[in-house]
Amino acid sequence: MANIQNIQAKAAQVEEVVSKIQAAQSLVVFDYRGLNAEEVTNLRSDMRKAGVEYVVLKNGIVERAAKAAGIEESFCELLKGPSAFAFGVEDAVAPAKVLKDAIKKYKKCEIKGGLINGVVTDAAGMNTLADLPSREVLLARMLGSMLSPVSGLAIVLDQIAKKGEPAAE
Repeated sequence: MANIQNIQAKAAQVEEVVSKIQAAQSLVVFDYRGLNAEEVTNLRSDMRKAGVEYVVLKNGIVERAAKAAGIEESFCELLKGPSAFAFGVEDAVAPAKVLKDAIKKYKKCEIKGGLINGVVTDAAGMNTLADLPSREVLLARMLGSMLSPVSGLAIVLDQIAKKGEPAAE
């Protein structure tokens, strides 16, 4: 009886992880060895502030969930040794950025790799992702670029109006 309940609990956990994988824009797999309790608490706090979910799960559960979610087999290669997982639902860059900052700060743990929109990425790819500006910064830059010609036109028209010259057709 207890064995059946255990199997059902694991199946429910696999389903929960499948839904997290499918909802996440990015998932970073990292080796958390070497972090003490205070550092883990600080890391969790930093992740929470960035809108990232940090969890430690059994590799077997994540492997089953990845297969159920249709993730490439190469993802399972990342699931060796102690692993923690950072799910970025709203911002794909946030998990990698927070972890990279933590690695610089504590000089411990390492990124193994992960998923970006369902595509398996190695540690180097995750580090590159961490170097990208946040979504808000990218949107602001794009908006600035889009408004630049409009503001330039407004300045020119304003200067023409100030000079009192008729606008050229």
